[in-house]
Amino acid sequence: MTETVFQDVLIHLHPSDTVAIARVDIAAGTRVRFQDSEVFETLDAIPAGHKLALRPTRAGQSVLRYGQHIGAALTDIRPGEHVHVHNLGPGEMPGEYRWKIVPEVQPSPSGRTFMGYRRKNGRAGTRNYIAVISTVNCSAHVSSLIARAFTPERLREYPNVDGVVAVVHSSGCSVPGDGLSIRYLRRTLANLASHPNLAAVLYVSLGCEVNQLEECSPGFGVDDFNRLAGPGLVIQEQGGFEATVRAGIAAVEQALPAANQYQREPIPLADLCLGLECGGSDSWSGVTANPLVGRVADALVLEGGTAVLSETPEIFGAESLLLERVISDEVGRKMAERFNFWLEQSCRYGFSIDNNPSPGNKRGGLTTILEKSLGAAAKGGTMPLNAVYEYAEQIERRGFVFMDTPGNDPISVTGMLAGGCNLNLFTTGRGTPTGSNLAPTIKIASNSAMANRLADLIDYNAGALLDGLSWDAARDRLLDLVVAVASGRKTCAEAHGLPEGEFSPWQPGHVL
Repeated sequence: MTETVFQDVLIHLHPSDTVAIARVDIAAGTRVRFQDSEVFETLDAIPAGHKLALRPTRAGQSVLRYGQHIGAALTDIRPGEHVHVHNLGPGEMPGEYRWKIVPEVQPSPSGRTFMGYRRKNGRAGTRNYIAVISTVNCSAHVSSLIARAFTPERLREYPNVDGVVAVVHSSGCSVPGDGLSIRYLRRTLANLASHPNLAAVLYVSLGCEVNQLEECSPGFGVDDFNRLAGPGLVIQEQGGFEATVRAGIAAVEQALPAANQYQREPIPLADLCLGLECGGSDSWSGVTANPLVGRVADALVLEGGTAVLSETPEIFGAESLLLERVISDEVGRKMAERFNFWLEQSCRYGFSIDNNPSPGNKRGGLTTILEKSLGAAAKGGTMPLNAVYEYAEQIERRGFVFMDTPGNDPISVTGMLAGGCNLNLFTTGRGTPTGSNLAPTIKIASNSAMANRLADLIDYNAGALLDGLSWDAARDRLLDLVVAVASGRKTCAEAHGLPEGEFSPWQPGHVL
């Protein structure tokens, strides 16, 4: 009787890795062949995307994936065992950072263009919206009703306007007037006035909040970037709810003819600013979708464009991938400061950085923050790191840059939008409907099973890489999709309607 030995069911990402990734669900007691010669028996059931031990590892020793340390064994681990939360922990976090300075990369544009909207300040939009911006949660409903009044039928005579969107949030009051929460909120809202996807903005205030109208707007009467739709509305001065809604509708009506004058025109890819995000990640995210986005980010940087990596808590464990390629001591110091800020916060408030992998992440095969970070950082590609920004700061430097944000998806995306990102690349292994009402969000699946199951959420399936699609072909197809979406093609998220609840400025302080 011939013994059954299964082949091609494991993926070994790096020669030094002590674990392999199961391509499919593998039952306990299955005999598998590894690297054409070695045959061993699985001691546990290994779900698809999860890790299987290839080598004996004693308690306290490093476990390697991507050729990098992803944690320390909590117990002795035998070959064939399932490696996950029961026998793998993060170990100690680093506290001292060094960096390496590398030369800047000079772009070599191909001449390729997208069809976008050129703004007064020279930037370019991928969409042409008017935004109604609430300064405080108390004016959110008024802002929403103003924006909702402009249905597709009402905008039919303005074909170049892609929509009127409400920008609402849950803060603006009951926070310290000099704390991080109010600072980040004001910066976020003020920077939206120059966002390249907005032709005009209208701010709506209650009147008595901490976040006063004049403190979160860019300065009335100054429209070097976009046209302010009037001097802003204050509910307590307008005469109430309905009066403010009427006044807001009138202000947007007045702004529509000027917004409609913008028309799509050929614009170099250098004017794209991509926000790089991942959410609902699984073990395949770091194998397919995130490295693919990194290749597209590299291609855009060579065109002279900008790619923005964020989510600082999801970089712990992958610090060297960024610090070994900074263009100056200033960039290295800023990056180290952001890491130390998060370590200090974890000590001050008593949380662990390793709390970051969510239950869904863990069900998908991710075990520690170190493992998750190595996969997440792959979105940043390989180009030199040109700049580091605090949350929601205006992004001025082209090339590959970093913004300090939490790992929460809507909060992170909101910060990058405030910085000026005009399109988002969002990878996911578990699936998520998260989008944006200010910039199109291309959703990229890490595996074919999820892409097929949640087809109305996914724009691109990077899982095809596991089925034999080449990296070059996958990169070119995703870049083609980026150009098409930047030129007006709707994403799946846009097809479901523009969300109001996913604009979420970072609020790290206390509520009073």
